Amino acid sequence: MLTISEFGRRSGLSQKALRLYDVSGLLPPAQVDASGYRRYDEEQLERARRISMLRQVEMPLATIAEVLAGSDEQALVRLDRWWAAEQATTESRQATVLYLRDRLLQHGSPGLSPRPVLLRDVPETKIASVRVDVDQQTLVGNIVASTLEIRTYLATAGASMPGDSWVIFHGAVTPESEATVEICVPFTGLVDPAGSIGIRIEPAHTEAYCVLSRAECMYPRVMHAYDLVEDWVRDAGLPTAGPSREIYHAGYRHLTDTDPAVDIAQPIRGTA
Repeated sequence: MLTISEFGRRSGLSQKALRLYDVSGLLPPAQVDASGYRRYDEEQLERARRISMLRQVEMPLATIAEVLAGSDEQALVRLDRWWAAEQATTESRQATVLYLRDRLLQHGSPGLSPRPVLLRDVPETKIASVRVDVDQQTLVGNIVASTLEIRTYLATAGASMPGDSWVIFHGAVTPESEATVEICVPFTGLVDPAGSIGIRIEPAHTEAYCVLSRAECMYPRVMHAYDLVEDWVRDAGLPTAGPSREIYHAGYRHLTDTDPAVDIAQPIRGTA
């Protein structure tokens, strides 16, 4: 058995951190004697070192608990999913800074280049979805992580997926306020709901939409596309039939900045 000082030295964790991980349940000591002294087993060193490394990349404690909850294979999947979300969030922030720099330097157009708003009929579709409450800062990371979670679950269940996915905005997501978004992946096959993943039928509908490149779909530039579709629907006198959505084309993460990548869509009731 190791004292907290010796265990901290060998694991690279401070005594303060070890006490925090004890209280949170992430790394309780193997033994606490009557005087309150903590003792750790040498076998706990590997877990402690993993926690230390994950904290170095600023992974939240709750996420660390999820990553280390199962086997190494499960931990690898959870780690990859979290890191993909972190990278997507960084890319989104970088795109926002570049867009604002461009505006400040007065280079390029202030909004989107002209493009048509189109109509299409969408058939009834079976989807797996996850609902989360997000603000602008956490939106992209949650989209990426939830999409990977859903696709992994569907693939394990033997379902077929066409490749695209979408996000339904059940409220206005801003830098200052949260709203519920629903990350949706269409599929075919027999799959039961599990955990946070629900299964439902998306009703057939007509929608107005415009197409954006990968570079154009980053906040705040994407807001111009929402305005474009909203104005078109209003001017056409068409009532809406549900919340707006972002539809990501198949292979989105492998597309270039100039490739058509996302549709901004608004379900409507008719084409009168």
